[in-house]
Amino acid sequence: MLHFYPSLKRFICTELTSGYFLEHNEAKYTEQREKVYTCMRIPKELEKLMLFGFFLCMDAFLYAFTLLPLRVLLAALRLLTLPCCGFSGTRLLQPAQVCDVLKALILVLCYSMMHYLDYAMIYHLIRGQSVIKLYLIFNMLEVADRLFSSFGQDILDALYWTATEPKARKRDNIGVIPHFIMAVFYVLLHTILIMVQASTLNVAFNSHNKSLLTIMMSNNFVEIKGNVFKKIGKQNLFQMSNSDIKERFTSYILLLIVVLRNMEQFAWNLGHLWKLIPVVVMVVVSEVAVDIVKHAFVTKFNNISAEVYSEYRTDLAFELLSSRQKNAYTDYSDTVARRMGFIPLPSAILLIRVVMSSVKVQGALAYTCVLLLYLGLLTLKVLNSIMLLGKSCVLIKRANMEDKLYEQPSTETVCSATGTAPTASIASTCQNRPTTPPPEPEQPIPSLSKEEEGEPGATSELKHRTPKKELLELDHYTDCGGRID
Repeated sequence: MLHFYPSLKRFICTELTSGYFLEHNEAKYTEQREKVYTCMRIPKELEKLMLFGFFLCMDAFLYAFTLLPLRVLLAALRLLTLPCCGFSGTRLLQPAQVCDVLKALILVLCYSMMHYLDYAMIYHLIRGQSVIKLYLIFNMLEVADRLFSSFGQDILDALYWTATEPKARKRDNIGVIPHFIMAVFYVLLHTILIMVQASTLNVAFNSHNKSLLTIMMSNNFVEIKGNVFKKIGKQNLFQMSNSDIKERFTSYILLLIVVLRNMEQFAWNLGHLWKLIPVVVMVVVSEVAVDIVKHAFVTKFNNISAEVYSEYRTDLAFELLSSRQKNAYTDYSDTVARRMGFIPLPSAILLIRVVMSSVKVQGALAYTCVLLLYLGLLTLKVLNSIMLLGKSCVLIKRANMEDKLYEQPSTETVCSATGTAPTASIASTCQNRPTTPPPEPEQPIPSLSKEEEGEPGATSELKHRTPKKELLELDHYTDCGGRID
């Protein structure tokens, strides 16, 4: 026992006075601190990307209400003035005008067919189901919406290309009819699907104990389990970010439809609107919180810096400016659809259907209000486009990508087969396909790189530029559930 006490004394003294030095493993602790700082910067950088993507989706969505009717009117005037001005070309309409006319026809036909569906009947049919059934239905609708968005743009692209591709015989134009029927059928089904989604959300809003709404909101947290614990690279994170932008914008449209339907049922009583606002805010906050938590842990587990979201914004800005040039081979609204999986036509048809059924337009004053509303939407569309173009120019200039923006696109690349059918504006480009053989490749002259010459900052500049090059090489026909080549 006497020998035990000195050992115990030394052990206690060692436990109380022993020390350690964190600087012995400085790299490890510095990395851990950077991960914490990255998680703290994620909300700001992510919301910048989400806001930029939101305005991109809104620009494409407002296009169906504002500029599309005007472009169709100009196409109709061109057809009417052709006999007077003389026909001196190979086309009655330009490829872009043909696409606008097809979009307008699809919108009008689907809107007229939606009148045969009773929104109130669908609402009460869904309301009679149990909570568990509604939860399963809502999850199935979300999956179906992603599948429809992924395949729908391919159907529309096939229609546009079939209608505008150069044809040797006039009888080849008959092939447009089955593609047009298929496109109308798709847009109608997608519109009905979004209507059922809105009805399910409306039932959740009007439930007495809000249990269904709580269950549907908790469904967002399932995304964290499905994405956080996976190996995700920068390209996959870009794809996931675009999908989140589309989901958030679509949820805002559904909330707008729910509010309009509820206000109609309560005779536009503003007191009921104040009761709906807290529920709407709760749904929006849950969406934002889930996205922030998901992206924060994805970047943490995959060692991705927060600056990657700035590169994503630059890539979206590059695509926007590229689609605005004269040599562009796709419409900017189609670019948004491919990148984010957002197709404006079904949502636009449903919103018009809900607004026309909720508001009775009668008399000269009502039509004047409709005209003022159209002018207001047109003004909003123009201002939003100007803001997006200005911000995109700032992002491109900050990334030193002006030279890449003004490069002429390769005609062979545009006209070659890609996983999906090309868009309509490629038709005029493919007519002037160059037949000269490509020039012989020049022999590269060996030279020292910046890193070998020892220039300061060369390594950091290369590290900053490489992710942008990878992102720009992504497949531009990517959908929300598509592939990354």
